[in-house]
Amino acid sequence: MPEVPPSAPTGDELLKVLSALGNPHRMRIVAALLKNRTYVSALAREIGMGRPLLHMHLQRLEAAGLVTGTLEAAEDGKIMKYYDVTPFVCELTPHTIARAAATLTDAGADTADRGTGRSDRSAKEGAK
Repeated sequence: MPEVPPSAPTGDELLKVLSALGNPHRMRIVAALLKNRTYVSALAREIGMGRPLLHMHLQRLEAAGLVTGTLEAAEDGKIMKYYDVTPFVCELTPHTIARAAATLTDAGADTADRGTGRSDRSAKEGAK
């Protein structure tokens, strides 16, 4: 059966992915998870990051659909969340951006601004 090409992302989806990947820690997390799926404590040790900060980065990656987390019971009965990279393709061309821009909503702009720590209001105030 021929492989179906991925559909073009909406503007909001594209902003969420680019925002998630626009952080060096999150890029390192994706790279580490590509090697092998693992649980939070082991991943934190591997990349040298505290678990609370790692959880925050994993949440952003998961919300963007780039990683998935599944709860599993260990041999000792302890429940642990394992993370794995979700297969994805992101083709970034001027045409992809133009198509995505036509579908942007205000909610998508808010998502991108949270990644930079600036809102439209603070940007406008800074321009005054």
